[in-house]
Amino acid sequence: MADPATPAREAESRSAADPAAPGREAEEAAGIREFAVCVSTFYEDLAERLVNGAVEAFTERGSSPASVHTFEVPGAFELPLAAKWCAESGRFAGVACLGVVIRGETDHYDYVCAEAARGIQDVQLRTGVPCAFGVITADSREQAEARAGGEKRDQGRHAAETVLRMVDMRRSVGA
Repeated sequence: MADPATPAREAESRSAADPAAPGREAEEAAGIREFAVCVSTFYEDLAERLVNGAVEAFTERGSSPASVHTFEVPGAFELPLAAKWCAESGRFAGVACLGVVIRGETDHYDYVCAEAARGIQDVQLRTGVPCAFGVITADSREQAEARAGGEKRDQGRHAAETVLRMVDMRRSVGA
């Protein structure tokens, strides 16, 4: 996979020049300035696009690219365990879980999507570490492409933004 930090270097220099950049307060208040991105690489090209979107969102809010750590897993079914390990490590303020599941001819899609969603939710509820569900569940490759930084949306960016908002909320309620 290509270096996901490359498109975000400008944001890093902006945040270094502005220590009060949005997002930095929440990280400092929690004493944690790092984020994890767990990504399923089953569709490698789409995974790369999702990671790029997430890294861009984190860096635009003041995180340095070096503070965003990417962990690859084979498929979406493995995302909850990766998120659990990251959340329990104490190193990360939040975890963005990214991937793509495209419907096929069998029920496999339903099981993978449901268990990935349930597992990621379970991790954040058990650990208190925000874990965003950034898994694209689509009926076709075209739908997935449109949602991985394509014409519809950028699910990687949205997952990172969700993590950042939840970190901010945790800080505001004193949790």
